[in-house]
Amino acid sequence: MREPSGSSHPFNTDSSLCVGGHSCRRGMSKDSGIRHPRTSGEGGSESAVDRSTWSITSIGITAGEVFFWTLKRDLRMSPESSLTMPTPRKPRQKLSGRVALVAGATRGAGRGIARALGESGAVVYCTGRSVKGKPSPYKRPETIQETAAIIAAAGGQAIAVRVDHTEERAVKALVRRILRAHGRLDIVVDSVAGEDPLMGVYGHMWEANVQTADAVFRQGLTSRIITAKHAALAMIPARRGLIVEVTEADMIGGGGNPMAQAVKMGQKVLPLLWAAELAPHGITAVAVTPGFLRSETMLEHFGVTEENWRDAGKKDSNFLQSESPLFVGRAIAALAADPHVRARTGMLYGSWELGRDYQISDYDGRRPDWGRHTIDFSVLPPDLIALFRTGAALELNWLTTLAKRTRKFRAQVPS
Repeated sequence: MREPSGSSHPFNTDSSLCVGGHSCRRGMSKDSGIRHPRTSGEGGSESAVDRSTWSITSIGITAGEVFFWTLKRDLRMSPESSLTMPTPRKPRQKLSGRVALVAGATRGAGRGIARALGESGAVVYCTGRSVKGKPSPYKRPETIQETAAIIAAAGGQAIAVRVDHTEERAVKALVRRILRAHGRLDIVVDSVAGEDPLMGVYGHMWEANVQTADAVFRQGLTSRIITAKHAALAMIPARRGLIVEVTEADMIGGGGNPMAQAVKMGQKVLPLLWAAELAPHGITAVAVTPGFLRSETMLEHFGVTEENWRDAGKKDSNFLQSESPLFVGRAIAALAADPHVRARTGMLYGSWELGRDYQISDYDGRRPDWGRHTIDFSVLPPDLIALFRTGAALELNWLTTLAKRTRKFRAQVPS
């Protein structure tokens, strides 16, 4: 079904771009009540972290934890050219007829997920704050229009809509728009704030700049709750649907300051809690983390492109086990196409685990597997390694204790 035409559409012509067989130029309705998304007060700057003064307080160990501290030490979030990669071989369109929304589809994992859902046959709504001439506070060059154009160039259908997911009224209007146009919403993947500069400021908890806390929580967590709420409301009548929260790390740890840690923890635990509420309605909720992601920012950090990314392995051998954003996207697309996906609800998955389960590959035919990779810790300072060792031991004890308590409680609940 095509996007409906007419001047009553609540998004103006600068907010929406449809490609891949859609025509979506609209006018602003005088009575719509929809305001332009906020573009101020949500970004932030970060201070450089010197090699001698770095610190991390998270307790999980993933590609992001191993390498992102060097990124934040050496790199400020500055504009760069958009990520390019060879056109991938198109897989079977197992999601034909389904409608997906990818929040935060501007760059990185979000863009890769949108691409993968599009190549699998889904109609993909790509949302974010960055459009041509109106970048988000991150001040990066990528736009949601570019993402939609990439999907269309590969033969898919994509609709780019400028939405600030911290604005509930805008999210509600977006979901209404999707339901009017297609009568369904099957898949919602949220990758908003994956590279929020405020969450990239690493430091001990006693060094935290709590003045940024409200902005971090609203952008990285409240926006997720808003989007999931309206996704669930759209899916409950149909008694089907998949909600995916994209996060960092397949353990409890993630993020380098107390605010970022709280956000990343929430992105992992909330799907677990939502899964119990949504189970009677046939809706699946999971969290998914990519491995060592070759995002635009990471490629820039290593001074390589997607065409010659292996050259960075000379600087850091761990990078040879990295994955393109399309890989985590294909993992999620395979999950969405699984007729038994409800059996996976509530879980936290790594892209590499889903890659094994569904036998998917990256665009170049590789199947990167961060979970089976033996990490080269020589790139890290000894005190950081000690922090990981202590944190992992504490986490194991914590989880083991909670597992015992949970089994005891579960045994008491009436069947």
